[in-house]
Amino acid sequence: MKLATWNVNSLTVRLAHVLDWLAANPVDVLALQELKLTDDKFPHAAFAQAGYSCQCFGQKTYNGVALISRTPAWAVVKNIPGFDDDMARVISATFTLSTAPAEYSANESSLRNLNKGLRVICAYFPNGQEPGSDKFEYKLAWLDGLRAWLRTELQTYPNLVLMGDYNITFDDADVWDPEGMRDQIHCTDEERYHLQALITLGLVDAHRLFAQPPKSYSWWDYRDMAFRRNRGMRIDHILVSNALKTLVTACHIDKTPRKNERPSDHAPVVVDLQDPPRA
Repeated sequence: MKLATWNVNSLTVRLAHVLDWLAANPVDVLALQELKLTDDKFPHAAFAQAGYSCQCFGQKTYNGVALISRTPAWAVVKNIPGFDDDMARVISATFTLSTAPAEYSANESSLRNLNKGLRVICAYFPNGQEPGSDKFEYKLAWLDGLRAWLRTELQTYPNLVLMGDYNITFDDADVWDPEGMRDQIHCTDEERYHLQALITLGLVDAHRLFAQPPKSYSWWDYRDMAFRRNRGMRIDHILVSNALKTLVTACHIDKTPRKNERPSDHAPVVVDLQDPPRA
């Protein structure tokens, strides 16, 4: 089973990029962030023609998230329950495993109770703009809300994947210029504390389960030839629950779409995993 996450920085502008990438990389679930369109504008027909169904949670001009999948989604939830937010940042769903018996595919409660499905959460974390700003305080509050909700989600769904644009680096290895970015947005101690707090809940960074090339980044600024000079950051992450850790067989960043004409400033991150064991 293959899962991927990609901040496309406007699906309207980059729909062709996404469809081309899916044709070359037929993942089972693709999490998209920064759709920058409302639900009524979402290109369901284009994805259906490519063999995918979609769950979307859009917003005009900003934000917006979606789950693109080869199998139907169950128990879809939008945003963080219990956290008051008018931004479209989170969408979650359970997906039937390819090995699950046919009788479970039409019964959501059976899928959940028998752990036949995989819970996938697509999230577009707040940017925060600048430490000390109101937007930074919103980011920290949002992270508190996310962690509180994830604690209960993991109890309900032991086979869980949280992926998306986190807008946070884990440590200096995720930053092209660690000293220059010290205490700057994406690299503050406060943000990294919250990211590690998610790990403490029982999640694992899939990317670091494997040896990776040095300076492996998922985002590069459009300015100053940052991509060509590989001056980037790794801020797009796939965290898997401990129940899935031993099932992850690979994880990589696909830089190919960043070479497109008018690309997103982010690259897809892809994880391969075996089907979770049956209950």
